[in-house]
Amino acid sequence: MLLTFSALMILAHRPDMAINQRHFESNWESLGHYTAPKWFRDAKFGIWAHWGPQAVPEEGDWYARNMYIEGSKQYEAHLKAYGHPSVHGYREIIDQWHAERWNPDELMQMFKAAGAKYFFSMGVHHDNFDLWDSKFHRWNAVKMGPHKDIVGGWQRAAKKEGLKFGVSEHLGASYNWWYSSKGADTSGPMKDVPYDGNDPTLQDLYHPMPTDKDLPWYTTNDAWHKEWFQRVNDLISSYHPDILYSDGGVPFGEYGRQIIATLYNQGPGRVYLAKDLGSGAFERGAFIEDRERGGAEGIQDLPWQVDTSIGDWFYNKHWPYRKADWVLKTLIDTSSKNGNMLLNVVLRPDGGIDPEVKMLLDDLALWMNVNGESIFGTRPWITFGEGPTRVKSGSFREDYPFSEKDVRYATKGSQTLYATLLGPVSNQRVNLVSLSKGRVVKGVVKAVHLLGVSRPLSFTHDERGLSVQVPKNDSRFVTVLKITCSDVRAFKPPAPVEPPQRVFDLNGGTISMSPVDARLQGALSYEDRSGEPNLAYWFNESDSASWKVKVASPLKVRITSQWANLEPSEISISVVQGSQIQTVTRNLDSTGDWGAFRLLDFGELDLPQGECQIVVKPVPQHWKPINLRGLKIEVLP
Repeated sequence: MLLTFSALMILAHRPDMAINQRHFESNWESLGHYTAPKWFRDAKFGIWAHWGPQAVPEEGDWYARNMYIEGSKQYEAHLKAYGHPSVHGYREIIDQWHAERWNPDELMQMFKAAGAKYFFSMGVHHDNFDLWDSKFHRWNAVKMGPHKDIVGGWQRAAKKEGLKFGVSEHLGASYNWWYSSKGADTSGPMKDVPYDGNDPTLQDLYHPMPTDKDLPWYTTNDAWHKEWFQRVNDLISSYHPDILYSDGGVPFGEYGRQIIATLYNQGPGRVYLAKDLGSGAFERGAFIEDRERGGAEGIQDLPWQVDTSIGDWFYNKHWPYRKADWVLKTLIDTSSKNGNMLLNVVLRPDGGIDPEVKMLLDDLALWMNVNGESIFGTRPWITFGEGPTRVKSGSFREDYPFSEKDVRYATKGSQTLYATLLGPVSNQRVNLVSLSKGRVVKGVVKAVHLLGVSRPLSFTHDERGLSVQVPKNDSRFVTVLKITCSDVRAFKPPAPVEPPQRVFDLNGGTISMSPVDARLQGALSYEDRSGEPNLAYWFNESDSASWKVKVASPLKVRITSQWANLEPSEISISVVQGSQIQTVTRNLDSTGDWGAFRLLDFGELDLPQGECQIVVKPVPQHWKPINLRGLKIEVLP
């Protein structure tokens, strides 16, 4: 292809276009030449409608699968609301999804005002229901349910507001995810009556039963690989999205690579997102990494994205919503480390939003109107920030206790540095140690402003840092200082120091130790569920949590906690002081739901004089994932 001189000049001024004009082939060597487009790096913030038929029961994520798991919370809710899944299956939930109040234009205006630079539509979830006019699948939103082109409606609204448009596909895992529909009750009046997933006329919805070797996240069945390719190719060829997201690693070898190449070849600036979770392929640099409900410890060398939600993934009447301050702190921490944030804004089954969601969007819009320049179009500084709170890298790690003592930095150009204090600060003096003067520091601070205030702030700049008097102001969530420098790169921030673990003094009575105070090993993280933190994502038997306790003299104590799980498991607790270890184990029956917590009594243990570690960890070979709340230690007479 020959380019005119004018076209060459345009590409010279738009290097991201030039890079992505190449023709990509479906191999990693070719895809490895991909570079994240500038628009994505500038955008920082997207909003996702993780929405579909599973919103109808108002019982949260993975409803379609869990309603077929006897004893689970969603199974019980389905029995009560609809009847037994042998007769009243998920296909009836699809029929009841009408999306009658869905107004994509009105919602998109709110999303844009809240700061979103790109928008994601659900394309197909694990429930195998396509939200577009699918050419290859009769179970789709145009032919059934709302009888509307959901993807097309979102796309038109996003384009109207000037937002980039993305779609998510979760189909790859659907072939194994649906195996629960093939079962039957093991007890009670409907024992051994097959669920409707066994109906031979419905196998194009529920899929045939996978084999044992299929049961990890992605199927090994080549016929299903071809079906996945056919439908996802139909999705991206029909709507030409700017972004495509797969819920896992790149699926199915050559089929997945061909989808990426097809997407990239549709035009410059396309983005493909996938996860490094051990499922499917993951080739750094060939696409952008997505981390579900996760984060990064420090500045990442390649752009990345975190996807998270203001509540459950699908509408859940039991799950409270996040507030604007949580969203902003997570976004700012992510952006300071070269990442973007994709936020699921939970829609009701009818397509409307709850008043609390409207309030959150309004709060974001007010903050963005004043402070958005500190996020959009910025790049990481020499250091991501300072303060006591440390984020761990990976997925399924969020809910960190950020405060005004935590600072995150971002730059724009060579002379502007933004310092965001992750909490409201009013009429206080703030010292930024990352801007300390020294022999090797050539940078000069010329002015400091509080965003939204025209008058410059008074400051001092010496070897202890940049000290700024922040006046009384109306910052409700986080406070942003705009620092004008001679050269933002002419500083040498000190290396961050790992904060010491909290030590609990126990001399009598009862103390409660939160998951937030634990030292976590491995991928274990903590989350906020029903307004109370708990340890979650405990998938690996090598992961552990520990708390530090100090006593003046030996004590006998009782230690209790609360747990929730889906499958029986076994856990141990140990009191560790040097080489002395005291351990007890407990069997954990299934509680039926991740939010159904029961009392866990570890019984009586002896605490030795001095400091010791209370360590909770799995019992190998008997471990299945659990959620665990903090520990309660009661001193016994």
